[in-house]
Amino acid sequence: MAAEEKPGVKSSSSIVPCFLFVELVIMAGTVLLAYYFEYTDTFPVHVQGFFCYDKTFSKPYPGPDSTSKIPPVLIYSLVSAIPTLTILVGELCAFFTKAEGTQEKTIVTADCCYFNPLLRRIIRFLGVYAFGLFTTTIFANAGQVVTGNQTPHFLSACRPNYTALGCQSNMHYITERRACTGNPLVVMSARKSFPSKDAALSVYSAVYTVMYVTLMFKTKGTRLTKPTISFTLLCLAMIVGVVRVAEYRNHWADVLAGFFTGGAIAVFLQLQPRLPTPQPQRPESTLGMPMVTLPCVESPLEKLSGPQTPQRSPFTEIT
Repeated sequence: MAAEEKPGVKSSSSIVPCFLFVELVIMAGTVLLAYYFEYTDTFPVHVQGFFCYDKTFSKPYPGPDSTSKIPPVLIYSLVSAIPTLTILVGELCAFFTKAEGTQEKTIVTADCCYFNPLLRRIIRFLGVYAFGLFTTTIFANAGQVVTGNQTPHFLSACRPNYTALGCQSNMHYITERRACTGNPLVVMSARKSFPSKDAALSVYSAVYTVMYVTLMFKTKGTRLTKPTISFTLLCLAMIVGVVRVAEYRNHWADVLAGFFTGGAIAVFLQLQPRLPTPQPQRPESTLGMPMVTLPCVESPLEKLSGPQTPQRSPFTEIT
């Protein structure tokens, strides 16, 4: 019997070439670009000037990021582990309980290679999440390189010689590139403030996971599980931004811009085109004339928690 005729099995000859020559190439390019932004000097940071004795940038130097109450290592570990574990647990539970919206067919290609629906869904969700994580890093690093906005502790890290620079008033603007006498690496780091990368990554991870839990988990026993998980993740992301501001590592505007960047990318990756719903027929009276009816408005909450017809995953598959 052909693969197309077997129940629960469909044939596809484009899934492997598309994955190898399109998706992997895009993913590799994204990772490579993120690496160049993060660890090389390929894209130099824009050098902005500053006013003498500017109190906005005169906060005390808080030390390297590794000494923060929420160091980058902890943030990167959480944004990698929490969504991965959530997706793995969610997909395993949905597969073994046969939840609605997860009944996909096994794909066979070239009559030899079978792709299990569970494996395909896990790779799809984790692959899109990883792509968005590197994309968020690229957007945040690009914003920091292009703007070159200083951190609140910039002057403490820069250590300018005000006497040699001729600073006699607060309105004197310094544009010299060699105005700083501090550690060049610390000064360069102090020029990367807008947007906050840690805030962007935290909110991206939180929003992506919250949307996955909200759309995929079909809990019937309680209505507090999903809101509790969602609020916990969002609060953790907000705490990262508050700590960045409290330790004088970013301005509020930098943190808000990071929140917007990460949240926008997460929401964009979750969007999918939907078929237009058929309009309800207007009832007719006994005289054969159409009756006046009010338009039917669907509540946004009903889309998430109400009864729904089985539909595909939030992520469309490229075949």
